Amino acid sequence: MFTGIIQGKGKLIAKRPAGGGMVFGIEADFDLSDPMEGESIACNGVCLTAKKIVGRRFEVDVSPESLSRTILGNIGVGMHMNLERALRLSDRLGGHLVSGHVDAKTSVLEIKPVGDFVLFQFAVPAGLGRYIIEKGSITINGISLTVNFCDERVFSVSIIPHTLQVTTLGTLKQGDEINIEVDLIGKYVEKLLFAKENTDRGQSSRINSAFLAEHGFLK
Repeated sequence: MFTGIIQGKGKLIAKRPAGGGMVFGIEADFDLSDPMEGESIACNGVCLTAKKIVGRRFEVDVSPESLSRTILGNIGVGMHMNLERALRLSDRLGGHLVSGHVDAKTSVLEIKPVGDFVLFQFAVPAGLGRYIIEKGSITINGISLTVNFCDERVFSVSIIPHTLQVTTLGTLKQGDEINIEVDLIGKYVEKLLFAKENTDRGQSSRINSAFLAEHGFLK
């Protein structure tokens, strides 16, 4: 579990095929204090398992599923990604609850400076529009952001100077692809309500004339 508050950037220093997926070698631009073999690190919003940790360098296995569902396969050696180590129960929840399970990729439609800020507009991926709400939370390349505007086709976020400096958002161009994770609370609420609706419908369908006759309500 993560919060979407980026701790720094990681440079891809090596990549090689392995078992249908890839192995990435990454160098963080911050100290990995008390690193633990096998801990989770979000790389551009994708939860991956760190191994062979030496100083600021570590490796991660990237599965075929992650390569197909995220932008990780498009990252070349020398390029950077956003990094966040897993949330501890004693940490501040500065962003929002982020699972590190990317829902979809989408593209940058427009980048517009507004004073010291930058307004990014993205296409709404198919099937995810109902989870994106104005002033709600969304994760872009691992970054917890607030939705400024949304409709059925597009949504936008406003980026402050600090975020542009400490993340990879400042290097994005129109047409670039990004990872999206929508607010997981909305997905769970929808799932629970749908399950309850089906349960209620199933229970009502068992009350019929035969049931009523069996229990003495009809003769």
